[in-house]
Amino acid sequence: MSFRETLEQAAAQAGFPLTGEQLDRFQQYTDLLLETNKSLNLTAITDPEEVALKHMVDSLLVYNPKTFHNHTIADVGTGAGFPGIPLKIYDPSMRVTLIDSLQKRLNFLKQVVQELGLGQVRCLHARAENAGQDPALREKFDVVTARAVAALPVLAEYCLPLVRVGGTFYAMKGRHFQEETDEAHHAVEVLGGKIKEVRPVTLPGLDDQRAIITIEKVRHTPAQYPRKAGTASKKPL
Repeated sequence: MSFRETLEQAAAQAGFPLTGEQLDRFQQYTDLLLETNKSLNLTAITDPEEVALKHMVDSLLVYNPKTFHNHTIADVGTGAGFPGIPLKIYDPSMRVTLIDSLQKRLNFLKQVVQELGLGQVRCLHARAENAGQDPALREKFDVVTARAVAALPVLAEYCLPLVRVGGTFYAMKGRHFQEETDEAHHAVEVLGGKIKEVRPVTLPGLDDQRAIITIEKVRHTPAQYPRKAGTASKKPL
């Protein structure tokens, strides 16, 4: 099957039917991704059908209309734009900030945003720890997402400071999701969050384990978090 057929079928199976226009944009995004990947390491997955499933559909699995539609989203450690850009293609109402520490990746993302004509997308060059201490960003987002960036106790310190009280942090995790969740309870509590749900998810045709961990922001993050760059990964809470 072609990229487009694989994407259309798998997205529908996962509960995300796509329009022709959305499929066009996903195709355009993938073409840019695979072309740029020849000179800049953006993805280890280069087979178009695998990209459709393991990047595009996987990114959509986190979507919940109640929390995402018409809300502000920050995607931390977005890399090649996952899940932020697929989510924006699926629901254009969202106001999305893509955060990454590597300028070359952000240059690629700016090209994607421009060529796909995506409005209300900001590409921000910053380390998550610095973003979380920036008054313009701290506790300003309805939703924060992160996909395969760091272990959950570390990731919580990167992401929860950006979530407004009453907002949600979604961590997209692989097969070690349960042990990561068990290890993160203390960090999440210290940072003002509460683990609400650990939802195992599957991709059509794959049997690997993955889950989406939903963490609610129930109170303000103490001012000393996030700690300065590099501290969270060396000394997790």
